[in-house]
Amino acid sequence: MKRRTAGFVMILLFALGFFSQICSYEKVNPLGIAGQEDGESGMLANNSIYSKKVYLTFDDGPSDHTDEILDILKKNQVKATFFVVGKKTKKAQKQYQRIVLEGHTLAMHSYSHNYDQIYSSVEAFGKDLKMLQDYLYHVTEIKPFIYRFPGGSSNTCAKNIKPFIQYVNSHGLLYFDWNALSGDALDFSISSEKLNENILKDVRKQKNSIVLMHDLHETKNTVAGLDNLIKILKKEGYQILPITRNTKQIHHVSVDK
Repeated sequence: MKRRTAGFVMILLFALGFFSQICSYEKVNPLGIAGQEDGESGMLANNSIYSKKVYLTFDDGPSDHTDEILDILKKNQVKATFFVVGKKTKKAQKQYQRIVLEGHTLAMHSYSHNYDQIYSSVEAFGKDLKMLQDYLYHVTEIKPFIYRFPGGSSNTCAKNIKPFIQYVNSHGLLYFDWNALSGDALDFSISSEKLNENILKDVRKQKNSIVLMHDLHETKNTVAGLDNLIKILKKEGYQILPITRNTKQIHHVSVDK
């Protein structure tokens, strides 16, 4: 009888241990791999196969190419980040909404994109930023908190970017530059193959890459090469993610906290 009781206790303890391990995993990732909130945590991201991360970002939209970009991303089951400007057309409003509804990150790139106006003073900069943030919230019911400075934080138009960075930091916003460049806004005639070659050359040098591309009427070659770019990145084992609060920030210029 004692042996039978001892055996039962051992089985019970083993079972409790097994279920406690399951419960521990559920607490860490209650939704499983497919339900990651930020796309950057959990078993999938920690797997060595997916240790290389790429963040595809599009500046200056929405444009007449935005829906095509979104179609390509949807077909490839990839999420990206759109650093948008302020446009009040009905089409643009639907595009802001689609970006959000399809799970991409809606981020800010100034309302006017007028360098002289935006960087004329910190007050003017703040007014422009708030105008865009309020407008996007009105259209999408999402209040963006991710920002990219027009020209990046290393632009020469601001002369001294640090007061503007301090404004962004003090308002609880996060700003992101880039470390992979297509060159699509430098020369609109560059072929899609060459644009992708430029991106891949930078991406292959590092484990975490934020890729700068543009969503402009003129950057049709960016759109033409996007599907192939995604396929190459996936084939080479890159995890393609949208920028979130947990993304490692890339700054060309920063200030001490």
